[in-house]
Amino acid sequence: MRLLISFAALFLSIFLMQISTGGLGPLDVLSGTELGFTNAQIGLLGSAHYLGFFIGCWWAPRLMGSVGHSRAFAAFTAAGAIGMLAHMLVLDPNAWALMRVASGMSVAGCYTVVESWLQARVTNDTRGRTMGGYRMVDMVGSLGGQLIIGVLEPAHYVSYNLLALLCCATLLPLTLTRARPPETPDAPRLSPALAWAKSPLAVAGVMVAAVSSAAFRMVGPLYGTEVGLRPDQIAIFLAAFVLGGAIAQLPAGWLADRYDRRWVLIGLSLAALPACAVTIGVSGLGTGPVMGAALLFGLITFPIYSISAAHAHDWAEDHERVELSAALMFFFALGAIVAPFLTSGLIALYGPPALFAFIAAAHLVLVGFGLVRMRRRAAAATRAPYIWIPRTSFLVGRIFRRGASD
Repeated sequence: MRLLISFAALFLSIFLMQISTGGLGPLDVLSGTELGFTNAQIGLLGSAHYLGFFIGCWWAPRLMGSVGHSRAFAAFTAAGAIGMLAHMLVLDPNAWALMRVASGMSVAGCYTVVESWLQARVTNDTRGRTMGGYRMVDMVGSLGGQLIIGVLEPAHYVSYNLLALLCCATLLPLTLTRARPPETPDAPRLSPALAWAKSPLAVAGVMVAAVSSAAFRMVGPLYGTEVGLRPDQIAIFLAAFVLGGAIAQLPAGWLADRYDRRWVLIGLSLAALPACAVTIGVSGLGTGPVMGAALLFGLITFPIYSISAAHAHDWAEDHERVELSAALMFFFALGAIVAPFLTSGLIALYGPPALFAFIAAAHLVLVGFGLVRMRRRAAAATRAPYIWIPRTSFLVGRIFRRGASD
């Protein structure tokens, strides 16, 4: 019973964190637009978030080793709440970028603490149910984070105050649980060269997944504003993308476990090309087609990260899996840092269609690179099972290591 209560507290903390931080990105875009920020400045906010995310992923295991799980969680939560509250005190895009570094660091740090706690508590008997519940809470919280902007007024103190209150509320379940924190795990060694050595195609795949996801989530509200969507409609637009990604996981896993993963990866990237074209084409046809295009886009592009990771793990030894997962997250963070700033600048120069034109170009490069790699190396003789891996921290590989090994 104590174990279940401990998991419930962790899941509730993650749910609240996802709503508060998930709503901050699109709210910043809408607020920046109202305050007269340029597209490049708005894109910088999204890039700053992922820079903070990378810093948090790297620093969190080391901070846990110094002060423990609960104090580290409190410190990262406080950093996120301060960043949210400070928005309406300093109306400057550069200052907001620093605040978004704090929020990104907060997200990564809190996820690292929770995943470290989960990894230490799950057993082989409870792993499947625990991870299924964790992914469900993460996805529902992400949906809530997108939808909440439909009721938040842009560039208003009350809106940021509400998100900060939700961020502070994440402290209550975890800090009040009576379950004893686990021993602090060793920080995984960050070795990006390991991922490239195991599978250059997987590295390319996770970077293209980062371009698709980060550009859509961080610059999607700017695209929605440009094509005439209201804030409540932009909330549904972003949520449709996340929902499409959730729906895609089961069929994507079925395909990835039965066919050559490289063909599945290439097929999804090929399908992303017409999906981008459809999204551009329906932008003036009303809200229904736009929402349907967002759902389709998430359905096709969301599984690319997990399929790429599964392909990399096909070539890994058991003792390499944790470091390999961290290396793949590193490359995801690189792509996610660059994409928002670059795509927002393209929208300023060429209009809203440039967002999806750039994403389509990235997928076209992945298709070509995948075909080249298939000529260089045959498929792996043995394969790890496909696992839907959240893109949350450098420690996530520890939780899913057992499934990959089996």
